[in-house]
Amino acid sequence: MNTKMIAGYLQFLRKSHHYTQEDLARKLSLSRQAVSKWETGTTVPDLDVLLSLSKLYGITINDILEPQIPPQKITDFEQIETIEEHVLKEVLEPLDDNALAIALMGASPETNRALKSLFPDIDFETLWRTMGRIRIETVEEMQRQIVAMVNLYFADNDS
Repeated sequence: MNTKMIAGYLQFLRKSHHYTQEDLARKLSLSRQAVSKWETGTTVPDLDVLLSLSKLYGITINDILEPQIPPQKITDFEQIETIEEHVLKEVLEPLDDNALAIALMGASPETNRALKSLFPDIDFETLWRTMGRIRIETVEEMQRQIVAMVNLYFADNDS
C-alpha cells in the first residue's frame, strides 16, 4: 500500500468534488486536521471513514486504497523522461530511496541516467547491492505506482 499515492488521491477526490478540507471534515463529522493528515500521508483513514468516503464519492474502498489513475501524461515508466525535471522531482520526492532503486532495476540505461542525475544524493549502486534479488513483479508494481503518481499530479493540477 502506497500511502503517498492514497494521500494524493484523497486530496484529488476532495478537490474534484469542490470540497475544502473543512467541508469534507464537516460531512464526515471529523476534524479538518484529520483530513489534513490523510492528505499528507501522515495517517490513512480507518475502515469506517473509508466506507463513508467511498459512499460520498461513489467509489469502492478498494478504489481509494489502490487508485487506478487514468493516463494524463504518461502510460509507461520509460516516459517519465518526458516530464519536466522540477515536476518529476516534486512527484518522486516523497518516495523512499529503496522504492526509486527498485523501479530503476527494470528501467533503460537512459531512464537510469535521468533519475540518477535528478537524485544525485542517492547511492543507487549501494542500494542495489544491499537489496539482493527483487522479483520482477515488485519492480513492475513500483513502476506502475510511479506512473500513477505522475498522472495523479497532472490530474490534480489540471482540475
